[in-house]
Amino acid sequence: MVQRKTKKKKTQLPFRLNILFFIVFLLFSVLVLQLGVVQILNGEEFQEEIDKTVKENTEIPVPRGRMFDRNHNLIVGNKPLYSITYTPAKGVTAEDRLEVAEKLSRFISMPKENGEYDVTERNKKEYWYLKHTEEATSRLSDKELEKMDTSEEYNTILERIKKDEIDDFTEKQLEVMAIKKEMDQAMTLTPHVIKNENVTPEEFAKVSEHLDMLDGINATTDWDRFKPYGKTFSNFIGSITSQSQGILAEKEEYYLSRGYKRNDRVGQSGLEQQYESLLRGRKEKIQYTTNKDGKVIDSEVVVEGQRGKDLVLTINMKLQKKVNKILREELKAAIQKHPYKNRFMNDALAVVMNPQTGELLAVAGQHYNREKNEFENAGLKALYAAHEPGSAIKGATVLSGYESGVIDIGTTFYDAPIKIAGTPEKSSYRNLGLINDVNALKRSSNVYMFYIAMRMGGDFNYERNESLSFDPAAFQEIRNYFSQFGLGVSTGVDFPYESIGYEGPNPKAGNLLDFAIGQYDTYTTLQLAQYVSTIANDGYRVRPHFLKSVRTPIPHEEDLGPVYKSVNTQVLNKITMDDRYLERVQEGFRRVYQEVGGTAYSHFAGKSYNPAGKTGTAESDVYKDGEKVMDAENHTLVGYAPFNKPEVAFAVVVPQAGVVLNQHPTSKNIGERILDSYFELKEKNQSE
Repeated sequence: MVQRKTKKKKTQLPFRLNILFFIVFLLFSVLVLQLGVVQILNGEEFQEEIDKTVKENTEIPVPRGRMFDRNHNLIVGNKPLYSITYTPAKGVTAEDRLEVAEKLSRFISMPKENGEYDVTERNKKEYWYLKHTEEATSRLSDKELEKMDTSEEYNTILERIKKDEIDDFTEKQLEVMAIKKEMDQAMTLTPHVIKNENVTPEEFAKVSEHLDMLDGINATTDWDRFKPYGKTFSNFIGSITSQSQGILAEKEEYYLSRGYKRNDRVGQSGLEQQYESLLRGRKEKIQYTTNKDGKVIDSEVVVEGQRGKDLVLTINMKLQKKVNKILREELKAAIQKHPYKNRFMNDALAVVMNPQTGELLAVAGQHYNREKNEFENAGLKALYAAHEPGSAIKGATVLSGYESGVIDIGTTFYDAPIKIAGTPEKSSYRNLGLINDVNALKRSSNVYMFYIAMRMGGDFNYERNESLSFDPAAFQEIRNYFSQFGLGVSTGVDFPYESIGYEGPNPKAGNLLDFAIGQYDTYTTLQLAQYVSTIANDGYRVRPHFLKSVRTPIPHEEDLGPVYKSVNTQVLNKITMDDRYLERVQEGFRRVYQEVGGTAYSHFAGKSYNPAGKTGTAESDVYKDGEKVMDAENHTLVGYAPFNKPEVAFAVVVPQAGVVLNQHPTSKNIGERILDSYFELKEKNQSE
């Protein structure tokens, strides 16, 4: 009986094992099936996910184009610099940047401003937060955290960091903050300069040796602008922003729409700004390959960078230097000769240009800084400082009289004082007697111009001490004529800013007479240069310009490349009047310089270059706090040469000179020396 029971138990055990084996077999079958699905059906897809990479492009700035003068002398170029840069990978955290900054601080020294690192209170709080994250986070309750997004949470934590917690940092910690501050400005996969000024060879070498421990850091070369001529013409060249400044905030949308990054350096003034699109160059485009963790595993240059295009300017730097020297010497001599009378005489301005092409050969200005007792370059004032020009514009007045029909060639008037009822007497510097149009220019008759103005105002029957018949529209009529010469309107110069002068606000008869002799509206030195150039150029007003040609850069070459673009002469308008009238005024200008009795004869008589032009003096009294403190005058001079085939024209303005007998003839001295220098340089260049 016992034996039967034992046998029955033995027969049941294999059956249970079979069930267990069967279940295990099913499980293994399901597993094999699933592996088959993964490897065969979805294997390629999953492998791609494992191997997934991202290709991203970034652009590297290139050096800007250079500038040369008309004789191909370098005016502004690029100076190579040691540079330490940071290029963050994707997904880099603030903790990662801080760690790199601490390591980098062992190899470089950051610059200080006024003895301190460029670190803000927020930079200090961010540093403290990264060093005390757990403690800082605990200052927010769970209830507060529920209501805040990540940004609000972070800013609230920073606000709760106490002032005494950030007041005792060491110099080394502050330097780390300065490094991290620069690193924080870097955009993903885009190099950002950490330091490129005064990087020593030792710093460069140490960083280069430890790049393996400095993630994203690189030791490379950068560039900065340098000007071989120093301050000469520097204001016109202008400046560019630093990388920390980046693009101009007021034009951010403009730059971003044209492919700029926010930290790109751009021209912010002068010709650097005017020709930014040519000078910027083509950025080098690099394609980075990153894995799913954001680490760079490969890079490739997909677009070769090209330095910006070179500009050849119209300026002659030898003449520019000479004109600056002439202005400085003559201004100094006038101040020293009459220090009290000339106590408000601080500027001397000049523009020299080719009247036929509009090429600006020299644009200069000197300012006497009385506080520092030194002379400073002030050439920009030739474009934006407007002054009453005096008799220099009488050529335009005579031409207005011709065209309006109130005078004709040979018309005469008797030069004696003019007295209009209710106004002070007006006259020339002395009574000139019976005088015609051409001699009115030669001897600078005010009265002749008064008669033109009275007639244009509607009064052809002047009687002493009588009121004038006067039409205020005469102001606009004269201004319309003047504008054809560039007076009171934009000259069209290729520069970011120029003034168009100021129009007198009170259109009454006496002011119209002052207007006719250049003592009412104001004009810039450049406008006067364009005006005399228009007369010299037989009535063709051409646009003055600084740019002569654009050159394509040659890779790895310092020489100028092939011409990309040439700037042609642009005629803005032709004076709409009989050529005989222009010839008459030209003859008057010749007599001013070359005939006895001409107001500039003593300076230009016998000059081999056959000059012509017009002198000018305008009352320009000095006022302080609304009260007149001194009688003063603006001294001006315009001219050109040679008379029969003009190749150079100029304008000189010396404002607020003291009124003294036999005073220093500053403007005439300047004009004479400018023309002498121009033709001396020309002769020297031809002989060479």
